[in-house]
Amino acid sequence: MNRPERALFNARWSEELFASYRTRLENQVGPIPFQLAETPFFISKELREFLFTSASAIVEQLADPALLEKLRGAVPERFNVRGEPALPDCAQVDFAVVENADGTFEGRVVELQAFPSLYAMMTLMAGAWTDELNAFPELEGPWTPFNGKTRAEAVEQMRRVIVGDHDPREVVLVDVEPEEQKTVPDFVTTRLFFGVESCCITKLEREGRNLYRRDASGERVRVRRIYNRVVFDELEKKGLNAPFAWGDDLDVEWASHPNWYWIWSKYALPYVNHRAVPKATFLHEVSEIPGNLGDYVLKPLFSFAGAGVILDPTQADIDAIPVGERSGWILQEKITYANAFEAPDGGTVKAEVRVMLLRDEPGGMPAPLLCLVRLSRGKMLGVDFNKGFRFVGGSVGMWRD
Repeated sequence: MNRPERALFNARWSEELFASYRTRLENQVGPIPFQLAETPFFISKELREFLFTSASAIVEQLADPALLEKLRGAVPERFNVRGEPALPDCAQVDFAVVENADGTFEGRVVELQAFPSLYAMMTLMAGAWTDELNAFPELEGPWTPFNGKTRAEAVEQMRRVIVGDHDPREVVLVDVEPEEQKTVPDFVTTRLFFGVESCCITKLEREGRNLYRRDASGERVRVRRIYNRVVFDELEKKGLNAPFAWGDDLDVEWASHPNWYWIWSKYALPYVNHRAVPKATFLHEVSEIPGNLGDYVLKPLFSFAGAGVILDPTQADIDAIPVGERSGWILQEKITYANAFEAPDGGTVKAEVRVMLLRDEPGGMPAPLLCLVRLSRGKMLGVDFNKGFRFVGGSVGMWRD
């Protein structure tokens, strides 16, 4: 994939180059707690166009008013938040990179979610890789991770979504115990770029319709906008509670509004008709279990980061799910990941590309902006399946502009 740049990069790769890249990042955000890939992902024009066009078409389907009425049924009553806007501020569409019979590459949707991702961190990673690549004449840019925007334009777009019209001091990134999250480098970068601090949702304070946080000095600060990173199943598994009921009438804005975590999610996949979306069926609607179960994966609808996915389901796995809980699962056609590129050590690497969409104007349709990438050499993506491998982990999609 993007073979000229890949060959040039592989020829120049060294432990010193990767160490320099890591140092550039850690000098700005501190230690990186997740596995950092030793290479960027060079995305060809053809694959880029397929991924961006497909992601846009999928979210346009999901924005159909009649379909939205069905999808809103996914929001649990206890987590239903007031003031849901007509469209979300952002969306993520995760594509497995697959190879066609003619040797070209496309993407197949693994997951989607209207939930913030690592916008700031990907911008920082792309900048660090650009600095490393530009040190070699044959790899000089201009390099970009952005879809039709300059870095300044993209960062300003992020600022408008995250901060809105508020003083950044009155905006807060909210997660569950953010200091313990592996995504903490993105929280640090969000503070560096936009002046927005992070806070555990349990540490917010309520007074009437207003929410407050405590700054580093202990001063109480009004919260007018929440950059929402709370994953609900994590909140419940840890037995933690917000200082308010989700349905309360609060004087606060959300980016993105929490209801969209449920509405645009794996729950929507069975309703999408697109060549990039493998057939998916709600488990409770499967009238006859296929005999070739090995060609499917079994996924819980509202887990995060691949938790609970059964890659090679058996009849016993299905039988173990109580009938009353099967509406919370989908059976999806299995995707065969391509060997997307050859690493500098000679082995091949699989790739999953998250097309990160962001709205440009209030109420506008989220559009592709940049790509988070996860690289793998194991049976599945994720740390447990890639122990001991190099050229795996978190990366960013880039190309010569």
